[in-house]
Amino acid sequence: MQIDRIELRLARLPLIRPFRTSSSRKDHLDHILVRAIMADGVEGWGECASPSDPFYCPETVETCWHVLHDFLAPMTLAREWSTIEELTGFYRLVKGNAFARSGLEMACWDALARTHGRPLSEVLGGTRPEVLSGVSLGIEEDVEALYDRIDQFVAEGYRRVKLKIAPGWDVEVVRKVRGRYPDLPLQVDANSAYTLDDLPTLKQLDEFDLLLIEQPLAHDDIIDHVQLQRTIRTPVCLDESIHSAADARKAIDIGACKVINIKVSRVGGPQEARRVHDACAARGIPVWCGGMHEFGIGRAANLAVASLPGFSLPGDVSGSDKYYRHDLVEPPILATRGAIPVRQAPGLGVDPVMERIEKATLRAAVLSAGPSRG
Repeated sequence: MQIDRIELRLARLPLIRPFRTSSSRKDHLDHILVRAIMADGVEGWGECASPSDPFYCPETVETCWHVLHDFLAPMTLAREWSTIEELTGFYRLVKGNAFARSGLEMACWDALARTHGRPLSEVLGGTRPEVLSGVSLGIEEDVEALYDRIDQFVAEGYRRVKLKIAPGWDVEVVRKVRGRYPDLPLQVDANSAYTLDDLPTLKQLDEFDLLLIEQPLAHDDIIDHVQLQRTIRTPVCLDESIHSAADARKAIDIGACKVINIKVSRVGGPQEARRVHDACAARGIPVWCGGMHEFGIGRAANLAVASLPGFSLPGDVSGSDKYYRHDLVEPPILATRGAIPVRQAPGLGVDPVMERIEKATLRAAVLSAGPSRG
């Protein structure tokens, strides 16, 4: 295969409801869409779902645009490849920048799977016919509003609820939610808002029978999480700290966590996501698929990855209608009673709707293979 042209689009979709975490509040999202058109006419789509601000990770939409436009695209155009390993080898010198790399790699996975007439889930080795879905709820102004949200999604059949927490919005909120919903599968996500000085607070969460607590300590830490996991009964789940299969192996081997959240964008694409999955499966560590409020393209990639056998916990791959009134693909990815069928059509299994994409586009660029490239 050979990439003849790469189109980049910065697209914006408004959120149905603002979403607040311990570090930010958003009412819309800007993501980069990557369209890779092969020399034989086959095309693939990817999505770079980086946040616009550097509060979750060091990357932003602007850094991703720069790296995609000025490095990744020029390094891959007009070069022959037949496997994703060969493709990613072209830009092996690019350090970090996982979200940017994920957008391009995703597009090439889509094109490769379409070339073979197979769904991406099958190409990756997925075995699940459906993916169990949970919801992630942001920090609300008051607990009554939170109850309303939980009631809505429990009624819709979602299999678990994740609450965002932060200092000052943690133990008492979780106590109230657990008191109202004693049997609800419940977990919390701190987005690295705490330190070891907060051990007394975090230990209080043990009384609520949580599935896990996600990334309570620093975004780049695995050492302090060892001490935390030894202190509390609640399973620690690492998210921001895990960028590769090597990171997962090290964290598990030293006892920093009992669960790992795999985000396709955070680890650089489906290839490394599968490697993290395999490293965890070899060590008996459950994984689940996290999300970055992806549009339909990235959500379809998450769904394919989450079909791998080790994804035993309900993930954040929920229906796009929970976030967006009109997504950019057809058919939309929707959950029925908390489960999403794995797509059986070739590639990602969704078709981008150009009219919607054009309407959502804030900026666009086209990079083509020149005569000097080889």
